[in-house]
Amino acid sequence: MKNRIFPLMIILASAVLFSCSSADKNNINTDDPEKAYYIAKTNYDKQDYLDAIDDFNLIKLKFSGSSIIDKSVYYLGMSYYKREEYILAIYEFETLVKNYPNSKFAETSRYRMAMCYYQLSPPYNLDQTYTKYAINEFQNFLDLYPASKKAAEADRKIAELKDKLAYKTLKSAELYFNLDNYKAALVYYNDILDEYFDSKYADDALYGKIQVLIIKKKYEEAKKEIQRFQDIFSSSEYAPKVISLKNKIPS
Repeated sequence: MKNRIFPLMIILASAVLFSCSSADKNNINTDDPEKAYYIAKTNYDKQDYLDAIDDFNLIKLKFSGSSIIDKSVYYLGMSYYKREEYILAIYEFETLVKNYPNSKFAETSRYRMAMCYYQLSPPYNLDQTYTKYAINEFQNFLDLYPASKKAAEADRKIAELKDKLAYKTLKSAELYFNLDNYKAALVYYNDILDEYFDSKYADDALYGKIQVLIIKKKYEEAKKEIQRFQDIFSSSEYAPKVISLKNKIPS
């Protein structure tokens, strides 16, 4: 009987030692910042974002002056980003770019901050504050990192967001036009032509403006805008309609 119990005790003791060793390996409450970062990053890589958030927040508190703090802040931001908690992610990315501007994660953090605002940008008919923030952050990114691999994508995002703003403005212009409030319609058409002339709705706006000018019998100004339209938007779907309007203007 004793011969059987002794090997069993050895096996149990080994299991306890292994368990303690394993628990220590995954214990974030360590005084070693590299070990703490390894544990937190392992959770992030496993997509255990809630655990990663807890771990990286603890690292921020415990190892604020260590060499792993910038990448910990970055992956804390990314953990929030992956969970679509964009406001919290913005805070972490902004913390990194302000406090650790020389970090190798600074460029990516600034792009991610812009992407957070991009993700928060709502449909055109809602308040567009986040859309404007996104444009501003993408532009900041381009100003700071013009040679970045993400530069072309940032340009595309800016164009997309400006199109959204232009479309919202166009819808307001068309609403006032249909209500025969031509003065208000003209304000919105001009807003597109002044602020979003590089958007895909610039020809819509100029066509609408020409219509308003003719209705208000401002024929000389209408002729100038017709010429402008023909010079810039000769291939627009509105080109034949603009010619038709031109022919209707009294000599």
